[in-house]
Amino acid sequence: MTGFFVTGAGTDIGKTWVSASLLRFWRYAGLHPAAIKPVASGYDPRALQDTDAAALLTALGRTVDAAAAEAMTPFRLRAPLSPDQAAAREGVRLSVEAIAAACAPLITAARGPVLIEGAGGVMTPLNEAETMLDLAVALGKPCLFVCGSYLGAISHALSGLAVLKAAGATTPLLLVNETPGSSVDLTETVATLAAHAGDTAVRAIARGDDGVWAEASRVLGVS
Repeated sequence: MTGFFVTGAGTDIGKTWVSASLLRFWRYAGLHPAAIKPVASGYDPRALQDTDAAALLTALGRTVDAAAAEAMTPFRLRAPLSPDQAAAREGVRLSVEAIAAACAPLITAARGPVLIEGAGGVMTPLNEAETMLDLAVALGKPCLFVCGSYLGAISHALSGLAVLKAAGATTPLLLVNETPGSSVDLTETVATLAAHAGDTAVRAIARGDDGVWAEASRVLGVS
């Protein structure tokens, strides 16, 4: 089954928006996509519509309710902190083994391309020894990396790509999500990243541009 691990340079970089946009594009193309957000911190069941799971379910054309959100996000943590810290506050210890095991039946049941969206950035801790990078490697899926276009984003993105490559994870696509209000030129950012990204294709998402998803799908080999 075709699947991708969606990660990025940090939190609030646009991973959920990118994931939802791709899922919507694939659904309209008749590809029957699926999504998993295995770990979420800052999860408030009283504000279900504001969760990442709700955004993904909506993109899939599915009803947003507690059961669907809980199935999509098996590890839900209340505190808006890094997953390891949020889990510790609840007396829980996350592990790559447990998270990957929870993802496995959802991946197996999928009828089309699957997006597995990480939490935070690629080096976000899950416990005292494991990070989102370890989860990406354990799942064995190619990575879709999302970064911004703020000052410093180039270093953050290339650092993320470097750790993924060192760990043996493939990253076919880097999407540069234009940062609102940034004084940094998006085209120049993409050009610099492309010069340093090796085999990873680099594409821009300009503000208000919803036309990149066909090209992103082509790069990912989803059709």
